[in-house]
Parts: sequence; structure tokens; C-alpha cells
Amino acid sequence: MTETSRHRLRRADRAAELDERTRAMICPVSAGLVGVCLTAISIIQVAIQPHHGRTIADDMLAVDALLFLAAMLSSYFALRIQAHARLHWLERIADATFITGMIVLTIASFVLTYRIGA
Repeated sequence: MTETSRHRLRRADRAAELDERTRAMICPVSAGLVGVCLTAISIIQVAIQPHHGRTIADDMLAVDALLFLAAMLSSYFALRIQAHARLHWLERIADATFITGMIVLTIASFVLTYRIGA
């Protein structure tokens, strides 16, 4: 085995290790963010809506909780399933739903912030 092929193998091993860590991190972080969304919805329902009327932020957070749940489940199953093709398919779903959930969470934060200040 040449030095170049050994170097490529080490680089591929590091990339696989990074993918494994990313896949493993999406699962617990998404589960925690589902809890954050549900807590925020509860706070909006109890503290904010009686004083400021209905806001779309709680609806956005409900959808967001579902996105984070989808990210968590797809990440979990990607960790459990050993088939290479399914693994990449589930990883892509986990990545896409997690990033989409983070974007929706940020937008909901802005909606909530500027609705209350108005």
C-alpha cells in the first residue's frame, strides 16, 4: 500500500467518524428542542395570549416541534440501521429537518418578539 492510499484511507476514516458523531448529536439535540418548543408554546398560551391576542408564533412552534421530532427519529433510525443506502437516506432527512427546524425556530422567535413589542 502506497503512502497516498494510506493517507486517503485515514482521511476517509476521519470523515466517517465525523459523520457518526454528527448523526449521534442530531438525535439528543432534536429531542431537547422538541421540549423547548413545547415549553415556549405553553408560555405563549398562559402568559402572552391573554394580553396580546393570538399570535402565529405558537403555530410555528408546533410545526417546529414536529420537524425536530422527524429529525430525532430519522437520526435515531440512522444510528440503528446498518444498511448503507438507508443510512444515507435517513441522514439526509435528519439534516434537512433539523436545519429547517432551526430556521423555523428563529423565525418564530422574531415573530414573537416583534408581535409583543407592537
